[in-house]
Amino acid sequence: MRPLAMAVLLSAALIPLNLGCASPAPAQQVLPVGSSTSIDAREPLILAVGEGERRIRRVMGGALAIIKVDRRNGGSPELMMGYEELPPGQAILAHRHPSMDEIIFVHRGTGTAELGDRKAAVGPGTTVFIPQATRVMLRNTGTEPLAIAFFFSQPGYEEYLRDTSVPDGDASPPLSNPELAVVRERHKKHIVFDP
Repeated sequence: MRPLAMAVLLSAALIPLNLGCASPAPAQQVLPVGSSTSIDAREPLILAVGEGERRIRRVMGGALAIIKVDRRNGGSPELMMGYEELPPGQAILAHRHPSMDEIIFVHRGTGTAELGDRKAAVGPGTTVFIPQATRVMLRNTGTEPLAIAFFFSQPGYEEYLRDTSVPDGDASPPLSNPELAVVRERHKKHIVFDP
């Protein structure tokens, strides 16, 4: 990873987070798909709690997900940051990211993380580093949402996130198993689930 990209990623991880659930925020400017990601197309962002591209997952019990920074939001060609609130009892199923590293920062709630052969309790302030191709699973074991910020070393995962969610406020019927299988096949370059 380039030094500048690493510095941005690390500084974002060290900034005190206040990412609690908030009322819907006003929409921000979103770049169209396929738009230029040159330095000129990058837009500096300061996003308050709840701001970003708000989405409701059609999996994981209708979890709230917010795409904060990616190629469309801010025009970053290298980094992706998001935020998610996993409802009690829900899990991010065991999967791998074949071509990218990920960092998860737990903001609120409690859960269990499985990383490779290791299993550990997670809570506020926990950081999980997931090298590319490492198996990971995260489960909410508490009574409140498990709120996480996640950072990827390169773009790609956000398109899977978009394909498994709808804009906040739209109807969000759960994806059927056949629909989910098609989406997973389309995004297997970025995310592969255990059988």
